[in-house]
Amino acid sequence: MRPLIRCIAAGLLLAAACASLQARDAAPEPNTQVPKGAAWHAPTGAPDRIVASPLQQAATGFAVAWRTDASVRSPALEIVVAGDSPDMGSPRRLLASSTPLRTENGLAHQHRAEVGGLQPDTLYAWRVQGDRSWSAWFHTRTAAAADAPLTLLYFGDTQNKNLSLGTRVLREAMRHAPDARLALFAGDLVNGGDGEDDNEWGEWFASLGALPTSMVVAPAPGNHEYFEEFEDTPQERRVLGAHWPVVFALPGNGAPGARGTSYWFDYQDVRVAVLDGTSALDLGTARDQARWLDAVLADSPRRWSIVMVHQPMFSPRQDRDNALLREHVLPVLERRRVDLVLQGHDHVYGRRGGLRAGQATPQYLVSVAGAKQYRLSPEARATMAPVAEDTQLFQVIRLDGARLRYESRTATGRLYDAFELVREGGATRLVEQADGRIGERACARARTLKGRADRCWE
Repeated sequence: MRPLIRCIAAGLLLAAACASLQARDAAPEPNTQVPKGAAWHAPTGAPDRIVASPLQQAATGFAVAWRTDASVRSPALEIVVAGDSPDMGSPRRLLASSTPLRTENGLAHQHRAEVGGLQPDTLYAWRVQGDRSWSAWFHTRTAAAADAPLTLLYFGDTQNKNLSLGTRVLREAMRHAPDARLALFAGDLVNGGDGEDDNEWGEWFASLGALPTSMVVAPAPGNHEYFEEFEDTPQERRVLGAHWPVVFALPGNGAPGARGTSYWFDYQDVRVAVLDGTSALDLGTARDQARWLDAVLADSPRRWSIVMVHQPMFSPRQDRDNALLREHVLPVLERRRVDLVLQGHDHVYGRRGGLRAGQATPQYLVSVAGAKQYRLSPEARATMAPVAEDTQLFQVIRLDGARLRYESRTATGRLYDAFELVREGGATRLVEQADGRIGERACARARTLKGRADRCWE
């Protein structure tokens, strides 16, 4: 009997183990890959989360932010014109400023160094210091002359499951645009607000791979870069998360009331202005940001203009309406004839724009790079084209003299939307690019507003 009992017991244990594996496989994927209480993204003496961002004039410099543990104070950045020899020569050395940041992963020091006085269109090698250690040498090229061709990337919200489901989109974007020098992120980079913010930031950087050191990164703050203080009480208010001011080294030329979350810069022949939509909608800065934006665009000598803001002017998701942005910001976008308005927030794809008296109006784009997907509103289906649901996307924008070409591609690289803006004298002509585009993606129904759809067609 004993062998039989042992056999039955072993069978029961195996069945239990199989059931446990099936349950684990069927469970929803967590927002991060870090188990609760684990410190997989804790800071060390080695520099990490290294990201370059543009200075106001990107042809002559860039800024770098990075992280170490608290043992490192005022580390250095070294930079030299890149060459082919492993002998890097005598690099220029700059000391960084350091700011403490305490998170669920312990105390870190966030470092920042601004590198100015560089030559345009020059490939530089640079590295950053940690505790008795250095990062790898990275290569970043400064912006070229205004009339030189430029390729840049634009991503909607990454936000959820960055490492598991965002990585493929970012890598596909770099594969399609290996010459990109600038990456724009339209807010909600992480989900935040759940006590795992630092782990999420760690996974966001892990998902980017080489992107933030091979080109410069310019993000917009989203509502998930904020958190609700005193939630569900009369004192409830929006507060900017602790990561945003120190994770990036952004230009300090923003609007009154949103100085650290709005900014502008010139990159070759395009002026880029970044707004803080959450501050505009929830903290009363819409009017001040609109006035600031008007001044930034009014004196621009650049041929092209891009404005990036997280919340859309025309929301493609049902039951959302950013009326304050349309009241204060939209008239500036139209009056200054902005070329592209890059947005996120609504976790679908939609484009709205057109012609007015023979002149191309701003093209209002909403896109999503991450895993969280919403549903389109009936109004969006009637007023935007193309539109998409349940689709991860990235965008490649190429500027070459009097032509701007825009492409939106799916996570597998298929062309979903494309058009050109062509400057002719003082007018702008919109040219649709239909060749090679796949059909619109829509979904039969969704289990939940934020959930995946049961069935999609294209």
